[in-house]
Amino acid sequence: MTIDALAPFYLWVKSLHLMAVMAWMAGLFYLPRLYVYHSEIEPGAGREHERFKKMERLLLRAIMNPAMIATWLFGVILVLTPGAVSWTEGWWHLKLASVLAMTWFHMYLAKHRRAFERDERLFPQRHWRIMNEVPTVLMIVIVLMVIVKPF
Repeated sequence: MTIDALAPFYLWVKSLHLMAVMAWMAGLFYLPRLYVYHSEIEPGAGREHERFKKMERLLLRAIMNPAMIATWLFGVILVLTPGAVSWTEGWWHLKLASVLAMTWFHMYLAKHRRAFERDERLFPQRHWRIMNEVPTVLMIVIVLMVIVKPF
């Protein structure tokens, strides 16, 4: 199903979608890195500990959450635009699965931000170093699917 009235706005919506994706990805790259450094600090260790909590909260609430919502909103509008997506091509399904995984990862980070807020350390620093690579892998898959459309 597509909506013909969206066609004249395709490039505008695509531009807004890409800007939202960039903001979202910046947060997805940075928040796990903050968790790496936050993990090094003992809970309740004064100003530095509270500064990390504030940085993580603001990054998630002021940048990442609005950017994720905008990414999804403009992405859905793009999908509804005639000619933007061929539902029979496989690249689209892998791209969608990767975006769903990225959304899950966002929620995973949000859950752990709340744990840091409560001074809980559910994982060691090494875990967050590994998790820091997840958005990169997903980004590679998504970009290749959208640009190359290999299948």
